[in-house]
Amino acid sequence: MTSGSTNLPPPVYSAGSPAQMKRRNPVLVWIVFPIITLGIYHFVWYYKIHEEMLRFDSRQPINPGGSLLTILFGWIIIVPPFVSYFNTGNRIATAQRAAGLAPTANPWIGFLLLFLFGLTPLYYQMELNKITDRYGVPEGTPITLAV
Repeated sequence: MTSGSTNLPPPVYSAGSPAQMKRRNPVLVWIVFPIITLGIYHFVWYYKIHEEMLRFDSRQPINPGGSLLTILFGWIIIVPPFVSYFNTGNRIATAQRAAGLAPTANPWIGFLLLFLFGLTPLYYQMELNKITDRYGVPEGTPITLAV
């Protein structure tokens, strides 16, 4: 690096220390990227938000891989993906509480939006963005939880 350069290396996450989640555009998450990637982005997004919520608050019992597998293969017996989407809403509300925000994420709304143009990712990402806006720091930056 040259002197005067403002390029800083990304923060390194250490286990047990809360880290900021990534702020994403909800419309891109909901419709644009899934169309461009033929639906694959939705699974990447679902895994990433669970991984980020785990890094944000490791007190939550979150298994990103398990959540992803549930929506990928749980359709075989119908119910598991719906339970996973519902639980994701609860996890987002818990993360909002940990950030010191009123928990506005409602798992029932997220569940019902699955049947309305698949709007759940749009809704959940808007709720996650409330957490990132609360801290206003780049992704991966160590943060202090309010609760």
